[in-house]
Amino acid sequence: QLQLVESGGGLAQPGGSLRLSCTASEFSLNDYTVTWFRQAPGKEREGVSSMTPRGAIMYDTNTVRGRFTISRDNARNEVYLQMNHLEPEDTAVYYCAARPPNGRYVWADHSEYNYWGQGTQVTVSS
Repeated sequence: QLQLVESGGGLAQPGGSLRLSCTASEFSLNDYTVTWFRQAPGKEREGVSSMTPRGAIMYDTNTVRGRFTISRDNARNEVYLQMNHLEPEDTAVYYCAARPPNGRYVWADHSEYNYWGQGTQVTVSS
């Protein structure tokens, strides 16, 4: 089972920043759509941002509101989520997921994704 690995989570103060990273050791993320999801306690997993191999980007505008930026470094085989102006409501486990970019799919639907990481905890608190 191919696996993704997230890193970069932790504790941040309200208004602070964190950068999450997602990588894969056994395949190239360059060929996949990579999406960041998050799941807060008692809530459903929700899509935050997604990026296709060609660089098309989607955001959940209600969640992100211009605060988060997704990017790729193909040479490093990594996908990032830069999170600025963090709020306590951003507290969740953040997951990256990957799927082939072909075909019709809803980017924020977690059931569409084949490969997942274990998640990284982000806690925003003063």
